[in-house]
Amino acid sequence: QLHLVQSGGGLVQPGGSLRLSCTASELRLNYYAIGWFRQAPGKEREGISCISPSNGAPRYADSVKGRFTISRDNAKNAVYLDINSAKPEDTGEYFCGRPVYRGRPCELGANGYDYWGQGTQITVSS
Repeated sequence: QLHLVQSGGGLVQPGGSLRLSCTASELRLNYYAIGWFRQAPGKEREGISCISPSNGAPRYADSVKGRFTISRDNAKNAVYLDINSAKPEDTGEYFCGRPVYRGRPCELGANGYDYWGQGTQITVSS
C-alpha cells in the first residue's frame, strides 16, 4: 500500500511549537510534491504549505507564513511541518498529501492531491 503515515500533533499552548511528520514506506517522497492541509470542524480542507520535488521550493498560505516551516529529510524519507508561534486558529486536523504523478510542482489546492495521510489533530489552547 502506498500510504502516507503521519506522526506528531497533540495539544500545544498558544505561542508554542510542534512538529508534524509525514513518511512513506513503499515510495520515495523526494520525487513527489508533498502538501500539508488543515481542516477545522465544519470547514473545507485548507492548503497551508507544500514543498516541490527536486529543488524543494516551499509554498505557504498567508495564514501561516513566517510561523510554519516545511522541510524534507530525504535520508529519512520524510517531510516535516514545524509549527511555531501557534495560534488558537491553527487548531484542526492536519493531513499530508501527495499527487499521483511524481515531478509535479507543489500547489496549495487540495484537488491536486490524491493520496492522504491518516490525519492528526492539533489543538492550540491554554
